[in-house]
Amino acid sequence: MWDKFTSISLIKRILIGIIVGAVLGVGVPHLTWITILGDLFVNSLKAIAPLLVFLLILSSMAKHEKGSKTHMRSIVVLYLVATLVAAVVAVGASYLFPVEILLPKVSDATTAVPKSIATVLKGVLNNAIENPVKALVEGQYLAILVWASLIGVGLRAASKQTKQVVNELSNAVTGVVQLIIQLAPFGIIGLVFTSVSESGLVGLAKYGQLVLLVVGSMMFVSLIVYPAMVWLMTHQNPYPLTFFTLRESGIPAFFTRSSAVNIPINMDLSRRLGLSKKTYAISIPLGASANSGGAAMTISIMTLATTHTLGMEVSFPLAFLLCLLSAISATGASGIEGGSLLLIPMACSLFGISNDIAMQVVGVGFIIGVIQDSVETAVNSASDLLFTATAEFADLRRAGTPVNISERVRQAKKNEPSTQDDDQLDIQSVENEAD
Repeated sequence: MWDKFTSISLIKRILIGIIVGAVLGVGVPHLTWITILGDLFVNSLKAIAPLLVFLLILSSMAKHEKGSKTHMRSIVVLYLVATLVAAVVAVGASYLFPVEILLPKVSDATTAVPKSIATVLKGVLNNAIENPVKALVEGQYLAILVWASLIGVGLRAASKQTKQVVNELSNAVTGVVQLIIQLAPFGIIGLVFTSVSESGLVGLAKYGQLVLLVVGSMMFVSLIVYPAMVWLMTHQNPYPLTFFTLRESGIPAFFTRSSAVNIPINMDLSRRLGLSKKTYAISIPLGASANSGGAAMTISIMTLATTHTLGMEVSFPLAFLLCLLSAISATGASGIEGGSLLLIPMACSLFGISNDIAMQVVGVGFIIGVIQDSVETAVNSASDLLFTATAEFADLRRAGTPVNISERVRQAKKNEPSTQDDDQLDIQSVENEAD
């Protein structure tokens, strides 16, 4: 039974959950016991998310090896800058097109927030050094981020066996989260039923506005911002390479919803573009977790939609802090389906928003995740390939051997997947560029 259930795409199951929840909300709104499905789903995520974030950060920091080669520095910097820029765009879009989301269980008392940035910064710093055990119990994500990072740095000198234990614990908790997410369709039924039975179909319309804001912002970044970064690095028309990566990498990633699953596709596309295997063999797997512009945008937009719903006025300095926090926390979010949504409470804590409200927002995120997660993965995966190629082409330009990017793309289109080896492709590319 379970195998048959999980064999159906999660997207299809969530779509069915949305439809069932809406029908029940309209047809039998008096069956209030259905809301328990949504409560159980949100509360289970609320319970496990702090431990998940703690172990993911701990494992990531502990696995870093001293003396690692720095030949990937330019690509890593490009990944990080792109993630931060994406978060800034998301914040700007949220200011230009403010969207409210339906949070049925929010009381008026929760809308009071500090008005001074000094007050907020003081609260942030105090929360960041909260007792780590208390932080895990109460879901204080800033403290979890700080203590997990510090302990992870301390574990770098630990034995391989100790690091392996930490990694296995992280994998175990990730498995629990994945199990909960597999049951998301039932939670979605409860959440949608609550929205429709209390606010009618107008509540679902709010979700549509949120989807438009998220998807529109991501498309703007993919088609305008990222190409501008490519042009600044290479001084060439960025769109042949941009459209190639979106078509060949972004479309498969949209349907698989996994940057990790898309790694082999990006590796082969890198080969077809004539890139150095020594570079893309490292940068593509790294990008699958470290290059998370789409995730940073989701975190920023959902957080600011929450503040707007609660009537909070967010100053620009605070918004910039949100950009930084979103960019930092988004790194590694690609490793988990729906991982960016589970980091929303961390961003919400910056504004003093309670964990209870933040987890309601996570529930809304799973409702729109049918579209949001697919687009987010497509943006992330396509940009892994885009920035790997951009960094290499920029280095070649600075070294005095400029690359004809349009010709590289034309050559890559001619080459079928896995039909030529790297040496043959490199020779053909160089010959074409010399013409």
